[in-house]
Amino acid sequence: MARSTWQPVLIPHEALGPQLHAAVVADIRSGRLAPDHRLPGSRDLARRLGIARATVVRVTDALAAEGWLVARPGSGMVVAPDLPPEVQGPTGDVAARCGFPLPAAPPAPRRLHAPPGTDFALVGGTPDLRLLPLTELARAYGRVLRGRGRQLVAYGDPQGELRLRQALAAWLARTRGLVARPEQLLLTRGSQMALHLLAQVLLRPGDRVAVEELGYPPAWAALEAAGATLLPVPVDGEGLVVDALPAAPPAAAPLRMVYLTPHHQYPTGAVLSAPRRLQLLARARREGIVLVEDDYDHEYHYEGRPVSPLAAADGQGLVAYVGTLSKAFAPGLRLGWVVAPEPLITRLCAARARVDRQGDRVVEQAVAELLEDGSIDRHLGRTRRAWRSRRDALLALVARHLPALRAEVPAGGLAVCFHAPSEVDLDAWAARCEAAGVFFSTGSAFAFDGSPRPWVRLGFAGQDEAELAEAVRRMAAAWQAGPPPQRRDLSLPGGGA
Repeated sequence: MARSTWQPVLIPHEALGPQLHAAVVADIRSGRLAPDHRLPGSRDLARRLGIARATVVRVTDALAAEGWLVARPGSGMVVAPDLPPEVQGPTGDVAARCGFPLPAAPPAPRRLHAPPGTDFALVGGTPDLRLLPLTELARAYGRVLRGRGRQLVAYGDPQGELRLRQALAAWLARTRGLVARPEQLLLTRGSQMALHLLAQVLLRPGDRVAVEELGYPPAWAALEAAGATLLPVPVDGEGLVVDALPAAPPAAAPLRMVYLTPHHQYPTGAVLSAPRRLQLLARARREGIVLVEDDYDHEYHYEGRPVSPLAAADGQGLVAYVGTLSKAFAPGLRLGWVVAPEPLITRLCAARARVDRQGDRVVEQAVAELLEDGSIDRHLGRTRRAWRSRRDALLALVARHLPALRAEVPAGGLAVCFHAPSEVDLDAWAARCEAAGVFFSTGSAFAFDGSPRPWVRLGFAGQDEAELAEAVRRMAAAWQAGPPPQRRDLSLPGGGA
């Protein structure tokens, strides 16, 4: 057998044993070292590489134990002759393709957020973080770290810090009329985690869940991931059309859950009327239906008093109430919650502990301080005034520069839906606006079937009045510059906005 000229490339000053091991495996897999190829002797290889012979012997012995090499009398170490062909091929730190089958990919998510680098993101879920009271937040962080820092970086309660649950319970009672004990609250990393946990605990494959036909796609994804069969229900100016909820035929499974956004319907902003609230609670009571109430931006109501949550009128333990501080304070804090009967909270805590042992204890303690000292209430007062002013500015700008669009002024929320003539290709216009640095979502992004709808949703909370003016100017230019519109069937289901 000819004398081997093979020699691996090693990196100076790195651990040589692991390097040599990885180099041999990589060269076998790439074909540089073929089956039955004889490696240089341990003395020769150690001399060539400038490393200790003991290191070479230790590595080659390990490779032989793993099946890559075979010790052959009279020839030394050779590459194993019977390696499966699957080990041959290009290598890297991680294989470029899976070596095992993956389940079918879920549908691509709807585009609800602006891509990085967008000049103006007119999305409804993004507040202007330039107004965030960072000084107060930093002070709260400092106080909790100085006071209990070592304790707070240890394991904690999967249900969340008791101090924040107590502060949050008091805040919800004062601001929303929702009375709950801290034992009835679970803190989560945002409302999406809350929805995922509720779906995993409450649903089984095939369970029927009613959702708003114009609604929040990430919530639908969480429900479908649990195997639910989603049943879209129309929305109109009074919110969910309760009369259109599917009845359970004798041979069909009963309705297990209704997911809805009754305070500011997402995305239209409609408020669920009082008669429909009573009607929905009555049906849930008769049939044992779970009502998942997503109250994502309760704090931002501009006309009259905010409507109390469904959960505040629920005396039967029918409602699982989901909320978040993402809109009220900052989405990056990842703070949400579920208010529900204690037996359900216990199940949710167990499910949470399986995937995310606990929340961020430092964040939870800091936010508790901000609730206790009134910082969050003061921030909400400032931003509520700012958002209302920006809403009115956006309405005036669109009326002046894009008169073809018309709006029904929402009572609250962080976005306005503008209707367009049915012959306008809104998706094409939105694409031209995005090319000009302005991102917003058209109605198709919120439709259960993804079909085009004759309206767009423009968020106003992320930009000040001057930025909104520039954004609308670019949108108007894109409207004028576009090709002739294409007529399509753009009817709104259920007469919804």
